[in-house]
Amino acid sequence: MGKFRSHDIYEELTEYNAKYPEPTAEDYATLPKKLGRAPYATYLVCLIEFSERASYYGVKDRLNNFIQLPLPKGGNGAGAPPLGDQQNSGALGLGLQVASAITLLLTFLAYLTPLYGGYISDKKLGRVKTIWYGVWVGAISHIILIIAAIPSVITGGKALAPTIISIITLAFGSGLIKPNLLPLLFDQYEHHRDVVVTDKHGKRVIISREATLERMTLFFYWSVNAGGFLSLATSYAAKRVGFWLAYLIPGILYAIMIPVLMVLVPRLKQEIPSGISILEDSLRVWKYCLSGGWIKRFRKNQFWEYAKPSNIEARGDIQALEAVNKKGKKKISWNDQFVQDVWTTIDACKIFLFFVIYNINDVGIGGIQNSQANSMTTNGVPNDLINNFNPLTIIITIPILDYIIYPILRKYKIEFRPVYRIFTGFIICSFSSVAGAIIQWKVYETSPCGYYATECDIGTGVSPISVWAEVSLYVLAASSECFANTAAYEIAYTRAPDSMKGLVMAIFLFMQSLAAAVSEACTGALIDPYLVWPFVATAIAGFISAFAFLWIYRNLHVVMNNERIEKEAKLKQEYLEMSGNHNAMKTTDSNASPDLEEKVEEIVDQKISMEENRIKAQSEVDGTLIAADFKK
Repeated sequence: MGKFRSHDIYEELTEYNAKYPEPTAEDYATLPKKLGRAPYATYLVCLIEFSERASYYGVKDRLNNFIQLPLPKGGNGAGAPPLGDQQNSGALGLGLQVASAITLLLTFLAYLTPLYGGYISDKKLGRVKTIWYGVWVGAISHIILIIAAIPSVITGGKALAPTIISIITLAFGSGLIKPNLLPLLFDQYEHHRDVVVTDKHGKRVIISREATLERMTLFFYWSVNAGGFLSLATSYAAKRVGFWLAYLIPGILYAIMIPVLMVLVPRLKQEIPSGISILEDSLRVWKYCLSGGWIKRFRKNQFWEYAKPSNIEARGDIQALEAVNKKGKKKISWNDQFVQDVWTTIDACKIFLFFVIYNINDVGIGGIQNSQANSMTTNGVPNDLINNFNPLTIIITIPILDYIIYPILRKYKIEFRPVYRIFTGFIICSFSSVAGAIIQWKVYETSPCGYYATECDIGTGVSPISVWAEVSLYVLAASSECFANTAAYEIAYTRAPDSMKGLVMAIFLFMQSLAAAVSEACTGALIDPYLVWPFVATAIAGFISAFAFLWIYRNLHVVMNNERIEKEAKLKQEYLEMSGNHNAMKTTDSNASPDLEEKVEEIVDQKISMEENRIKAQSEVDGTLIAADFKK
């Protein structure tokens, strides 16, 4: 049976290769490139992402008010204030510190659990089954939260426990869904490489896998943004009607996922779980490197070399190489190249360490920005609506940078290197905190309660300063993300091996969780009359880290240029071999055909340029929208 199946697979591959030949070096140099056709399942997967993100944002953006503020005086008992009043929607009245601690718990778990979701999908369950588990966990979360928002539950003082349970289950549900939808989307594309086809006009063209996946990715992340903007509806629902409606709307949107999945799953192309997790294997390499004497090896720049099987064998530690776990599998299943790839990836991602401070500076500590807006004159505008200016600013800023600013810089030969872009982002974000400190000081100076403005109930209870002044914080912070996050992704993606792109994402997500954990530890400082100082502290930390980053990585462009030269040489080798001129590279360049050499040089330059453009586009998508997700 096994032989018969192997024969079938061989026949299928032979037939596929005959129908869709791989482009040769000459094809790459002469044929036009076109996008492939995305299957209709692509759009249904994007609809699932839209529903999941709309429900997640719709809930998350309302939590600060729900937990921090009490039921408004004269309100309807469901959390909505009376019309024409300066009060904002509220329910539990537990204060800024508790609200910040609980919402930061959601942020921490929401960026930690995707690591487990990706692991369990690759290792055991597969993507579709993992998504199904996440959908049911999330459904339970929404039901519990709707119950917590029922007026009788709020007034009875029993809403806190179900709220916390809902937050935890929401994070785990999101963690199972979030890391698997985009890979599932990619699985639906039929080609695993570039192919040559004949179009309807009878001309041979190359169908570009990278360009097709890029288009699918952009459509996917458009769904993320579209879902995020539906948070506007729940903001006004809480303000006008109450939290039961504000949480019911996300629940209904979430419920769309269930029938869509039922229709979609039988039509999906599903990958069998590989049983291999890059993240797990990378952690095993890391653990092995940390065995006895690691500090000494680290000082001698031999930290990673210690884990390479060739060096283990050279040390005579055959027992370690042959050791097996309880399942009978070798504990050391990696090879030298895998260790080298992990080493390269970790080295490329060291820049993310600076983003712990940056993210704290970017979003503020806990719900401090939302609380600040609560102390300002709203005139009917929900105080928690302002954070929607973050994704809006990103959507506007990136095209301006791509089509106006950067082309002008290139025209005048001004090199705006990634390190400088990150530095610029750090500085702009620090000014966001400076703006927050100034606004908070002015709120204190003009509030009826002076420096105890957060829970003020004298007169209107708010400062006469308009809540729209708060927009400046979000515009500055979002603008900084367009510089800092995209450039950081560009550096890390460029330097990391292709097989480690997922590990880059995992490391970045962990930095987001770490930032939330640090913020959690600082929530005790969120109390009147000291709310100016958290803004001041994060601004100072941001400025210091910006200049420290610039000093440490001032010569990174030299390192990256050397890596680019090595990549070009490797690609040249591959293309010469592809063209049947392997000996040309083994001897001397003069032995190779001059025409072939020139053609290969052209192809290599084109390939490198395409890769850099793809990385840039992917960096903009991942860096800005994940940061916007973190902020919301």
